[in-house]
Amino acid sequence: MDEQPRHAEVAIIGGGVMGASVAYHLALRGQRDVLLLERGDLFGQGATGKCAGGIRFQFGSEINIRLSLESIPMLERFEEELDQPIGLHHGGYLFVLTRAADVQVFRRNVDLQRRLGVPTEWLEPDQVRHQLPLLKFDDALGGTFNARDGLCDPSSVVNGYVHAARRLGVTCLTNVEVTGLRVTRDRVTTVVTPLGDIEVGSVVNAAGPFAGEVGRMMDLDLPIVPLRRQMLVTTPLPEVPPDFPFVIDFATGLYFHREGPGIMTGMANPSEPVGSDERVDLAWEQVHLEAAVQRFPLLAQAGLAHHWAGLYEMSPDAHPLIGRLEPIQNAYVVAGFSGHGFMHGPIAGKLLAEVILDGSASSLDIGVLSPTRFALHSAAPHEYNVV
Repeated sequence: MDEQPRHAEVAIIGGGVMGASVAYHLALRGQRDVLLLERGDLFGQGATGKCAGGIRFQFGSEINIRLSLESIPMLERFEEELDQPIGLHHGGYLFVLTRAADVQVFRRNVDLQRRLGVPTEWLEPDQVRHQLPLLKFDDALGGTFNARDGLCDPSSVVNGYVHAARRLGVTCLTNVEVTGLRVTRDRVTTVVTPLGDIEVGSVVNAAGPFAGEVGRMMDLDLPIVPLRRQMLVTTPLPEVPPDFPFVIDFATGLYFHREGPGIMTGMANPSEPVGSDERVDLAWEQVHLEAAVQRFPLLAQAGLAHHWAGLYEMSPDAHPLIGRLEPIQNAYVVAGFSGHGFMHGPIAGKLLAEVILDGSASSLDIGVLSPTRFALHSAAPHEYNVV
């Protein structure tokens, strides 16, 4: 294992997909004096490793659609470019709508997606039921489907970036918790850890659900909070076809997709309080399972293979914060993705590397994602398609 250095030109706090992507893209551009710090035992086992692994173009804001248009092709090239299989599978996402208000919004969202080059299909109620014969959607009012949406393995993506970054000279350390940041005037000078101090040229806050805590180490109030989400995987259900899509009952946040021989399912608890508790809420799991069996009766024949909880990193408008943390001159953030960060990790890391090395992003205009937008009361329109 590498020893903790005493200096790094760029120190990245958080070894999930965002931190790993930033480290790799900095090194790819020639910035090799980079230090990636993860407080857990393994990279990508926090919010990234506990997510559902979905990738999609179906969003309700232009910036999120554009992030997907950049990021998903990077995932499609991932194995070829980084020599790391990631289990990419384009099985499609099917959003099922049961409320009239959602139908109106999703029709507008489909129009926006199509204008930006995303060929999402609109499904009438009978088409929804035809595509999902194993599910009960008598109340469906419509749906949307994109065949290029799908799934891939989050841990493999993180490991691919970490291994490639190491090959390029990046120091990547686990079991290192950042306990403080020293700021002199308008610059972070030192990252404090139990293993010693690290003098830094700049620092990146890629701490996901804990980005607010890292912000407070610099006396900054970042509007990013952790929110628990939980899911489970069933025992094998051979009746489910291989082409079963990622199905989302949008009104309830209930979702299903194939996970190996079984089904992964989850459902958002609308009353979940902000907090970092990652224990499974068994009472909510029972509510979820009852709703899941009503929609997908076959699940009553399955057992529970395993279950877990993880954390979303929520921002007020459900969009990420990417950029420099004003008024500090050498601190940056890439966090607050509100449940859809994994799929945008590739492009987000590239964009922040551009900000750090060039002063601004060039691959995509990310002005609407500026970390200062909330203080300036110029937040992006809220992302509607949050699951």
